[in-house]
Amino acid sequence: MSSTENLSDVTTGTSTTPEGSDSTDDKAGTGNVGYADSRDTTEGRVYTVSGGDWDDVLADAQHDERMVINMGPQHPSTHGVLRLVLEMEGETVTQLRSVIGYLHTGIEKNCEYRTWTQGVTFVTRMDYLAPLSTEMAYCLGVEKLLQIEAPRRAQLLRVLLLEINRIGSHLVYIATGGMELGATTAMTLGFREREEVLHLLEHLTGLRMNHAFIRPGGLAQDMPADYREKVTDFVKTMKKRLPLYDKLFTGQPIWRNRLKGVGYLPVDACLALGVTGPVLRSAGLPWDLRKTEPYSCYDEFDFDVPVDNGADCWSRYLIRVHEMHESLKIIEQCLEKLEPGPVMVEDKKIAWPAQLSIGSDGMGNSLEHVKKIMGQSMESLIHHFKLVTEGFKVPAGQAYASVESPRGELGVHLVSDGGTRPLRVHVRDPSFVNLQSMPAMAEGGLVADVIAAIASIDPVMGGVDR
Repeated sequence: MSSTENLSDVTTGTSTTPEGSDSTDDKAGTGNVGYADSRDTTEGRVYTVSGGDWDDVLADAQHDERMVINMGPQHPSTHGVLRLVLEMEGETVTQLRSVIGYLHTGIEKNCEYRTWTQGVTFVTRMDYLAPLSTEMAYCLGVEKLLQIEAPRRAQLLRVLLLEINRIGSHLVYIATGGMELGATTAMTLGFREREEVLHLLEHLTGLRMNHAFIRPGGLAQDMPADYREKVTDFVKTMKKRLPLYDKLFTGQPIWRNRLKGVGYLPVDACLALGVTGPVLRSAGLPWDLRKTEPYSCYDEFDFDVPVDNGADCWSRYLIRVHEMHESLKIIEQCLEKLEPGPVMVEDKKIAWPAQLSIGSDGMGNSLEHVKKIMGQSMESLIHHFKLVTEGFKVPAGQAYASVESPRGELGVHLVSDGGTRPLRVHVRDPSFVNLQSMPAMAEGGLVADVIAAIASIDPVMGGVDR
């Protein structure tokens, strides 16, 4: 008998096997006797089940077969272009592998083909939820090589912008993390508040994201005339709205039970994997570079570093909510400390754009500035042209500078050969380092808890695939 005679008729869906035949008989001579034929593939043994009792079929497999599934890449359930390969037994994850590299932006390499100032416009696109943190770390590294320090007003304004940006980043964590776990109201509220952040940053820097506002030596320009009023209004708005998150989530038993005990990562595991940020502080270690290794006047501010010892998704949620309140305290102190002064170093060979004045269209140079450099001083015109096209030279050497981003320690390692472009740029992005804790958090747990664990890390794939 031909082996094809035992197949069903695909046009009618009816069986064409001889009446009374037993599916366990090896009449086709294939050597496969039983309910399920099997074949070996690169992913393991695959069974083709046809008829019989399902319990008997599972018994034949002897429960030694595991299922390999792909989760992602998709958005926003896995926070961007992240693919997770899960090996599972039922709904329990036995092995997890993170597959990255879908963005392949090549930002670090691109920086080597641009001037030191132009590099800011590249690095700001890494962690696109906290672009000012990357700008800050990069500029601190350049300033170390130049052996200069930004003016006090610039340093305080940097802190102001960083803390506004930190609030916006944590709001996205609550919004996307909540939506992934079924709390769709979190998405609505989180992005409503984030719009307040983006509107304010646009007013202060000119752009909602990817600002390139923090420059080597200071800031691109000073704040608008009404910045104090706008920032004060923002603080008042956030103080009214943040308690709503406690009402909606912190005291909500479903939200608490969904996060408690999930994604457990104790402090020794965090230290072994190099994990920093809220994930490390949720395990009980109060490591925050703003306190432990202060930069840009952070040692002058009075604020707390939230710490918890739950080491799970619930603790990370509580810490981030607490951090937003602390950021508001820092912003208020910034407004008290700010005094008039320059926002860029005085050295005209570094300060770029030099003496920039915004035109009436809000974009180009003002007519007064153009008249001066083009009509009154040939030397000013030449200097401006050389500074913009070639850039300033940085003494040979290497430097490492780090800041506390919303996700953890963000460091930039810069190498200069004495030219107008970096020889090497390498960024220690906390999303990349923290992501390697996923197997430790997820293996042994349920597949549904994988989503909660990813959300608690809050990775940004722009920083991972830089």
